[in-house]
Amino acid sequence: MRDLDYLKLLSRQFPNQEKTCVEIANLSSILTLPKGTEFFLSDLHGENESFIHLLRSASGVVRSKIKFIFKDEMTDDEILEFANIIYYPEEKLDPIDFRDATTFEFQKTIIMRIIKVVKDIASKYSKSKVRKAINKEYAYLLDELLYKDTDRDNVKKEFYYDEILNSVIDIGLSKRFIIEMCKLIQKLAVDTLHVVGDIFDRGPRHDLILDELIDFHNVDIEWGNHDIEWMGAALGNETLILNALRIAVRYNCYDMLEDGYGISLRALNDFAARTYMNDPCELFMPKILDENKYDVVRPSLSAKIQKALAILQFKVEGQLIKKHPEYNMSNRIMLERIDYNNYTVDVDGIKYKLKDTNFPTIDVKEPLRLTDEEESLLKSLKASFIHSRKLKEHIKFLYDKGSLYKIHNGNLIYHGIIPFDENGKYAVFKGFDGKQNLSGKALLDYFENIIRNANNDIKMHKFESDNVDAMYYMWCGSMSPLFGKDTIKTFELYFIDDKDAQVEHKNNYYKFYQDEKVAVDILENFGLDSFGHIINGHVPVKVLKGESPVKANGRLFIIDGGMSKSYQKSTGIAGYTLISDSVHLTLATHKPFEKGKYNTPETLEVENIAKNGRLRIKDTDRGKEIMERIKDLKELLEAFRSGLIKEE
Repeated sequence: MRDLDYLKLLSRQFPNQEKTCVEIANLSSILTLPKGTEFFLSDLHGENESFIHLLRSASGVVRSKIKFIFKDEMTDDEILEFANIIYYPEEKLDPIDFRDATTFEFQKTIIMRIIKVVKDIASKYSKSKVRKAINKEYAYLLDELLYKDTDRDNVKKEFYYDEILNSVIDIGLSKRFIIEMCKLIQKLAVDTLHVVGDIFDRGPRHDLILDELIDFHNVDIEWGNHDIEWMGAALGNETLILNALRIAVRYNCYDMLEDGYGISLRALNDFAARTYMNDPCELFMPKILDENKYDVVRPSLSAKIQKALAILQFKVEGQLIKKHPEYNMSNRIMLERIDYNNYTVDVDGIKYKLKDTNFPTIDVKEPLRLTDEEESLLKSLKASFIHSRKLKEHIKFLYDKGSLYKIHNGNLIYHGIIPFDENGKYAVFKGFDGKQNLSGKALLDYFENIIRNANNDIKMHKFESDNVDAMYYMWCGSMSPLFGKDTIKTFELYFIDDKDAQVEHKNNYYKFYQDEKVAVDILENFGLDSFGHIINGHVPVKVLKGESPVKANGRLFIIDGGMSKSYQKSTGIAGYTLISDSVHLTLATHKPFEKGKYNTPETLEVENIAKNGRLRIKDTDRGKEIMERIKDLKELLEAFRSGLIKEE
């Protein structure tokens, strides 16, 4: 039996037998409801418009339901227009004059159709959950209209329901009511959202993605290497600050930096323009995949800014690697590997000619030393990062909702890899102290502890933190489960005209992860059974080359399909959503996003996961929690009946 003190505390919430019995009945009924639909999305990479559309459309699920409900009433064009109202209600309804009497029938039709969609999507939830999901000012209206079909034989009530609709329109409430219903559909269509890493970098506005996620009702995040890069930068890791800025400039993301996070680039712009005044910086021309709306910067200036950041990054990076020999990354102190007499660089024993030889800020005797101007600039950039309120809010959210991996409903979710050696065994890491033997789950737990301690160190004002420094290793260290390669070749990609020198060799994980036995072993290493799945991102699936996201005989899914525009030429698609409902696992293949156009993903059912026709809440992690709660309540009931606890 439960501890009596615990049961006494529980009795404060349920003070008598009647209330306890009602709660037991309520929870028992919830266990019989269908399992909520889970959505897995990976590698968002700042593509805010595409992501927000996928979230609001439930990766095409909402449109499919509309088509099913209204297949005999609406054309395909009408279905698309109606679906877009649900996805973007404020935008689509704004041009309509809701005070004009001629729009009365339109308003009534839209409301009635939306109620039908809400009813269909809400059918797997309890009434209580649906009420909690809507703005409470509209709960009464929804309650009456949503369940009106139960009174369809009551003619008197039909006048009542009709009058509700007429009144909503007459008093000018219909627009707001429609918007609230559309938001309710968006909430109910996706019960749980798993973001499998890499929200940041490349795309135009990862800040807007995070704003959307913060407002979402049920989300978790499995950190990716690009997330860790920004998390470390926000904590003050100077190398990662420069790296994040360099990538943002490379992909023309000025709106995100200045409008989104208020990071001032004025000092950087002035420094770059002055230092590289007569240098065309051709190797550093930006990749303009999206145009800026608020802060338009000439490509020629962007190139100079990017070069200034790259050189400054290589200096600071080299200093950090020297400070931490335990990283075993001394071969990446690139500025000290240059022969400044003939401008060659030594990469793994091979000398290569440099494509760019203009280094006005480098002292050839002390290549890693910052000039006074660079010191001042770095201080300014760091201050902008660590004092950005919006960035602090986003990083707090990532810590609160994130982790290196998550075990949920029998599945294992992580962004990157489980490091393997060349023999197909878990690679062993000695830890930064050289005294440990870490592999598999223990290795990920070790690194997660470092990531969380980095945040705690800054909270405790420990600004000289080895944990914050180690966020750089998370970004590109050879044993980092987020990086998944032997080394990072940023310098070579800029300065060496030889593709062999630019190769970053993948971890052996990618050699063995097709093997079902390997996937099952990983699941078991994390305490899961062989019927679970691994959901993984990080490396885009190149569909054009015949690659499949389904690995290891269906035990492992790689769902990075290239949501980022920079990958779509090589992948041929625009990403995946893995959808787990109460019956199936389904892969939705995204199309390159065009707002207002037909963007519904193509879907493929990949596995029937239902054991007895349909998975119920009792089959989920939440169901296990509810069953434990019911067990406690039954013990409280027995305590009331035996007189151990007095009823109120």
